[in-house]
Amino acid sequence: MTLKRVLPRAVWLAVCLALLAGAVFAAPGGGVMTKLEKTETATLAGGCFWCVEADLEKLPGVLDVVSGYAGGVEPNPTYEQVSSGTTGYREAVQVTFDPAVITYGEILDRYWRSIDPTDEGGSFADRGFQYTSAIFTHSEAQQEAAEASRRALDESGVLPGRVVTEILPFTTFHAAEDYHQNYSRTCPLRYKTYRHFSGRDRFAAKTWGKTAKPEMKAEPAKAAKPDDAELKKILSPLEYNVTQACGTEPPFDNAYWDNHREGLYVDVVSGEPLFSSTDKFDSGTGWPSFTRPIGEGAVAEREDGSHGMVRTEVRSRGADSHLGHVFGDGPGPTGQRYCINSASLRFIPREEMEKEGYGRYLELFR
Repeated sequence: MTLKRVLPRAVWLAVCLALLAGAVFAAPGGGVMTKLEKTETATLAGGCFWCVEADLEKLPGVLDVVSGYAGGVEPNPTYEQVSSGTTGYREAVQVTFDPAVITYGEILDRYWRSIDPTDEGGSFADRGFQYTSAIFTHSEAQQEAAEASRRALDESGVLPGRVVTEILPFTTFHAAEDYHQNYSRTCPLRYKTYRHFSGRDRFAAKTWGKTAKPEMKAEPAKAAKPDDAELKKILSPLEYNVTQACGTEPPFDNAYWDNHREGLYVDVVSGEPLFSSTDKFDSGTGWPSFTRPIGEGAVAEREDGSHGMVRTEVRSRGADSHLGHVFGDGPGPTGQRYCINSASLRFIPREEMEKEGYGRYLELFR
């Protein structure tokens, strides 16, 4: 996090003017702060930049982490271009740090623990060159440190295979679109859902155990489900009745039962991804029906004995919204029918998924 993100605009302007004049200024608590004598930059690719950014920004001495695209030659690459795998860019982060507090080697040590450096074809759930790992060095000293760090990791025997992470001279870096920056904080539910299903944390925990997670700085308050009064303001009466009181909407008279557009169905309360149009089918019941959720563990299932029946209720994991029920009379390949209320869902058309922050799921439609 930079000083600019912490200080109010007026204070930031005053700080800038003082620094330009070579001045010092009072720090909180009466101390004196001076401008940093030196900062350094590390550029690292490790698959999903949301995840690498979130892991490295927690380290003491790290001043800023920017998500972006590194190593290619095309000017001003976009997320859509890079994620297609047709450019020479990788998803990467650029780390600005204070070498008096944390060394380049210590940053690399944490970097290794947040990725799978043995994966030649991508990174966890993300496949393709654009998601492969690489260290882009900014100096001979960084080159030597990176090679020594990689060699030590390889010789440690802690990994299930040999380290394939490339070490390359730095050439280019372009910041990604604004909605990708600080994604773990601006879209916490979507971020946590993606991270869980990617397999990144499971690999890190299995490989490194308790040392997998970086030391924590003070974190902003976690996003919470709105309270009941707020839910009644943001949801329609039908949406509230379905998601919070386990209601059921009328069949054939709801938003998505006959929706045939490509896209993603997310929780109307939290926005967490639930179902894809690629798994939607016409069940003839008058409610949206899917053969499966978007991923393993995307929804919670529990026994429901209401109304004199024994059924399996389906709920969202993050917001605990009632979604509908699952039955064993669906088509292949799963043989299941997830019968879901439209009122518990929000539909994101395929062409709007990237803009809405769901670009990672576009791979479902390719």
